[in-house]
Amino acid sequence: MFQMLEGATPYSEQDAARYLSEGWWRGLTLSDWLDRAADEHPDRVAFIDLQSRLTYDEARDRSVRLAVALLKLGLKPLDRVLIQLPNWNEVAPIYFALQRIGAIPVMLIDRYREHEIEKLATLSGASAWFVPMRFRKTDYVPIIEQVLGQVPAIKTVITVRGENEAGRFPYLDRLIDETEPTPADLKQLAALRPDPMQVAHMGPTGGSTGTPKIVPRTHNSIGASAEYCSQAWTLAPGDTNMIVGSIGHDLSFTKGFLGSVITMCPLVLLDATDPESICETIQREKVTAVVWVPTLAQRLLEYECLDQYDLTTLKKMHSAGAAASPGLIEQVVDRLGATFFNGYGGTEGMTTITGPDDDLRTVTSTVGRPSCPGDTYKVVDFSGKTLPPGESGELLLKGAGVFTGYYRNDEENAKAFDVNGFFKTGDVARISENRYVTITGRIKEMINRGGESISATVIEKLIERHPKVAAVAVVAMPDPVMGERVCAYVEPKTGCELSFETVIEFLRDEKASVLELPERIEFIEQMPVTPAQKNDKNALRRDIETKLAAEKKN
Repeated sequence: MFQMLEGATPYSEQDAARYLSEGWWRGLTLSDWLDRAADEHPDRVAFIDLQSRLTYDEARDRSVRLAVALLKLGLKPLDRVLIQLPNWNEVAPIYFALQRIGAIPVMLIDRYREHEIEKLATLSGASAWFVPMRFRKTDYVPIIEQVLGQVPAIKTVITVRGENEAGRFPYLDRLIDETEPTPADLKQLAALRPDPMQVAHMGPTGGSTGTPKIVPRTHNSIGASAEYCSQAWTLAPGDTNMIVGSIGHDLSFTKGFLGSVITMCPLVLLDATDPESICETIQREKVTAVVWVPTLAQRLLEYECLDQYDLTTLKKMHSAGAAASPGLIEQVVDRLGATFFNGYGGTEGMTTITGPDDDLRTVTSTVGRPSCPGDTYKVVDFSGKTLPPGESGELLLKGAGVFTGYYRNDEENAKAFDVNGFFKTGDVARISENRYVTITGRIKEMINRGGESISATVIEKLIERHPKVAAVAVVAMPDPVMGERVCAYVEPKTGCELSFETVIEFLRDEKASVLELPERIEFIEQMPVTPAQKNDKNALRRDIETKLAAEKKN
């Protein structure tokens, strides 16, 4: 009898029966989607990065070999496994190997460092970790050593694109190349095929409190999100899709990686974000579609050598993760001749997107309609009453593509869901009569830096550790390129002096990631407070906006 992973909230029997009967849930595991593509197009190139190419058949074969090797290493169904890799082809065999044995990938971005990794490994209960030996200037070995010292539950570390000199950690290529599955091995894998109702994937997220949380998604749920969104923005086998942002992000993973497998179109995984690399890759691979955040689109359009490249194959752009300005959208249409699909989404499963026939006004003023027909979106007032079309309120949603609760977090789930199981997004929106959604604000206190969700609370807690800091408040400061950047207001203790450099150096020593380093620090004599004696962040936001405006004039 099927039993959901302990700590994950199952769908109600009534909802599950409806989603299945309506066909919104396919009853497929995520590895079934890869097998389907490999059966129909075994020799079609599926995954392309800067070093290699994999066909669907090669990706399937490597995932089967790795699945057998992982079982022999002691991994088992429902084990949680960290995948922390750049946009490399190796993600495909790793991800689908874990799906074959019923283990659960926990997706991390490659820029996470000890501070985040330790928290997320502990929250998820991870027992294994796929990680590079080195990527660009980062040597991961010291990071691995520290994390293992703090998280003893991680028993297996598998390195990618590099072996440990002492041979302490298993090496991915060696595991795959030295494993030859027997008929008995294949029979065992078939027996381990997970129930599509089971948790298949975990994604980290922040939230209203800034405390990291884990979002579990089932095979059925995340498959529905990816499939229906792919249909909505017309991704098809004739496309060559590309992701540029980290595959650890939900946008890149669900809409790029999974969407490409489901639609059986080649996926280009680019592990660089500079305009030159983007242009070269689009031209070389004849990319027709790209999934990314508005910041990267803006960076491309501002590239001084843009006109030196042939980008005429690029026909569509799926952008989400942050607000896209009307000017940006118009430039994409006018300069690149591409259709801009404006979207809204999140790790929890919310997915809306504009359509191919929507006019420019609709694309610039809304984030489209819910792509999954099994999802229900509504806005409510402060009392929870559903509001009529056109009125603003908090956006709530529920459905076949939406998660049902954070992992092992009853306290947060009690706040995040209403009595009918609708997820409270924390975003303020209005919905038109024809179901188009417009996001008008955020309830959650998060800083959105070019599509990266950064918790002000987490940064505050890190800075508060400094022995010379009396008070700290972190706010978003507006930025024309990134949308928002991180600004910290710091009140030093009496008689103490601090500088930008000393605070940043302290944060680096605390193993904070690049995302957690403030880009501006204002040192003040006394922190402004509200009547309730809380830091007055509205006053601080007004202050930094005033300072920026004055600096712009000068």
